[in-house]
Amino acid sequence: MFRRVLIANRGEIALRILRSLRALGIEGVVVHGREDRLTLPVRMADEGAFIPRDDPLASYLDIEAVVAAAKEVGADAVHPGYGFLAENATLAERLAEEGIVFIGPSPGVLRLLGDKISARHAMVKAGLPVAKGSGQPISDETEALSMAKEIGYPVMIKAAAGGGGIGMQVVNSGDEFESALRLCQGRALSAFGDDRVFVEKFIEGAQHIEFQVLGDGNKAVHFGERFCSIQRRHQKIIEEGPWLSEEVRAELGAKVVAGAEAVGYKGLATFEFLRDSNGEFYFLEVNPRVQVEHTVTEMIAGVDLVSLGIKVAAGEPLPISQSDIQISGHAIQTRINAEDPFTLKPSPGRIWECHWPGGPGVRVDTHSHTGYDMPPSFDSLLAKLIVWAPNRDEALAKMDAALAETIIIGVDTLIPLHRAIMSEPDFRNGNITIAYLDEHPGILDGV
Repeated sequence: MFRRVLIANRGEIALRILRSLRALGIEGVVVHGREDRLTLPVRMADEGAFIPRDDPLASYLDIEAVVAAAKEVGADAVHPGYGFLAENATLAERLAEEGIVFIGPSPGVLRLLGDKISARHAMVKAGLPVAKGSGQPISDETEALSMAKEIGYPVMIKAAAGGGGIGMQVVNSGDEFESALRLCQGRALSAFGDDRVFVEKFIEGAQHIEFQVLGDGNKAVHFGERFCSIQRRHQKIIEEGPWLSEEVRAELGAKVVAGAEAVGYKGLATFEFLRDSNGEFYFLEVNPRVQVEHTVTEMIAGVDLVSLGIKVAAGEPLPISQSDIQISGHAIQTRINAEDPFTLKPSPGRIWECHWPGGPGVRVDTHSHTGYDMPPSFDSLLAKLIVWAPNRDEALAKMDAALAETIIIGVDTLIPLHRAIMSEPDFRNGNITIAYLDEHPGILDGV
């Protein structure tokens, strides 16, 4: 097992990783920039690794600085968390050159899965269902338009690299295609340095469902599914699970495990799908890292996923078999973002008063506290509020109670939106698609 791990991240996920390291008897060092020097993860860590940069983001994106910090503090391994360098194959390679373990998949697997086109090909070979699409990068407008007509509108134009919904464009007719293609290419180039895009059928009325996977490079297991259809700007704000019948879970789960084993996956991964109104599934992508919403799975499966990921990175074989994994009850997570609940625009600033809820089956993952300055430079996530109950109705009631107990003064948050969603009839009845927020524009009326 590792002796000391460098956490190359910030915020709630840095603190979450630190907790698992402590439980495993491993020292944790947290990378930080100037803005984060007094945050909880840094204060709680065994040591801080200061990377001063004028641009706050650069402290977490400078590969050579992260490698140098790992060497300087004597780290055996680096945990990248999510975001920043979590899916960066170059970082994984540089660490390997220095004899330091990257807690995640190999550079080759990162490159394979980081390219949505190559990932699509690999999963087709493994037997996963995919939507009809170009199957190759397209840059020529005439070729792209011809492919869109062949697939049939509506179509989705996606960046081949990157993720987070950046650049994705839904096109309903040929008249819209040229401008949408240029917009997607421009955003992809700006965000990922790669303007390659591909076209695939847009699944109307779709639900977003993902499977949690753990692999040791040879074998893999899955921990069931999460339902993640409440989204804004293609980014999730509410996740829950389970959602599928045991039969569907077993069938799709077996395919997901086959996909992970086919590429020799090592570590935590999430296989994401869209399910259409007929119940058919279509593979979207693999996120080769710990997910923000891993907490939902931890609550219903009774496992510490972060610790399991660290163990397999240290060379241990899978410590759990598929038959050992049992799903119990229902869990819901709301992302408490510092955003205006009406406009969804970021709301950075100082938190003057902060109180988080508690009680049986209530969990809060956060780095925020009274006096915390929410910086404008980073993601707006303040906290993740997770509840567990024996069934979904009880979980909904518990979540609303927990949200009502939460006090945050100084910044706007999504709490009013979350509470409105918890009581909305379509949500309560499970009539939810990824267009939920667009289909319920007046959900905050009267709030």
